[in-house]
Amino acid sequence: MRATAAAGEPPYLRIVAEIRRRIADGELAPGERVPSTRQIAGEWGVALATATKALTTLRLGGLVETRPRIGTVVAGTAPAAPARRRPSPVAEPEQELSLDRIVRTAMEIADAEGLSALSMRGVAARLGVAAMSTYRYVPSKEDLVLHMADAAFGEQSYPADAPEDWRTRVELGARTLWSLYRKHPWLAQLGSLTRPLLVPHLMVHGEWMLGALDGHGLDPTTVFDIHVLLYSHVHGLAGHLELEAHAAASTGQSEDQWMDSRAPALQGLVESGRFPAFAKVVGSFTDGYDLNLDALFEFGLKALLDGLTSLIEGQEAVA
Repeated sequence: MRATAAAGEPPYLRIVAEIRRRIADGELAPGERVPSTRQIAGEWGVALATATKALTTLRLGGLVETRPRIGTVVAGTAPAAPARRRPSPVAEPEQELSLDRIVRTAMEIADAEGLSALSMRGVAARLGVAAMSTYRYVPSKEDLVLHMADAAFGEQSYPADAPEDWRTRVELGARTLWSLYRKHPWLAQLGSLTRPLLVPHLMVHGEWMLGALDGHGLDPTTVFDIHVLLYSHVHGLAGHLELEAHAAASTGQSEDQWMDSRAPALQGLVESGRFPAFAKVVGSFTDGYDLNLDALFEFGLKALLDGLTSLIEGQEAVA
């Protein structure tokens, strides 16, 4: 039997009723993704904030749960539909709002659905407050994103007693940054080498790396060039984390599934005879090529540091 919301109820309740029906009828099974905020907005013709409020109501009711980099899925078991009544407020009262709550809620949205799904209205809807309430704490989405980035980069710090060896210190700094990008892939979408992200907690990581490179006889430009090169290695690879997550969400295919679907095109390139080196290398893979970004990060970091060792330690010897 089709579940519908009572006439005159807010649009988000009609969406809640329909998704509840799909879950109850088995159209959406436990662990299966439910429509995203953008899909809901398109299907029902509502604003993203309304879509977010619908998903929040379902989540608070135990019907769905959010899984990072996957999205919102049906919870393990779906509770029986309650008697029809107007829901209680979906979050804490407005007077308990704070900048920290707003920032953390925004980070949860970006972690689960990507930065493109973030909006001020969507954050307010998830918090269960009026759309304009969040603007008393942060004036715009752009300012909110800066607060999010600063909070994310501040989740890890460094020991007071830094290792004496420059390479050990650089490795710790690079791996710390990589782990933060791994946890919050949207970070790599912010800033660039030419227009860097200037937030205090990212500067902490830069200070650590510059401190490792300073004092080895290198001129300031070379020190900063090395710092930028190492940062670009981390930031550049991390950009693919968010791109892949977005592609998986929009296509419904994993990386392996996408590659399998392109197998005929790849085979055609190999057999065309136009790319002999490519054909030789790819043809030598017995089980295909496994693109592991974590392994590639470590491989690249080692190659960079091996190449920089003679420059850094050679100058130190001269000095």
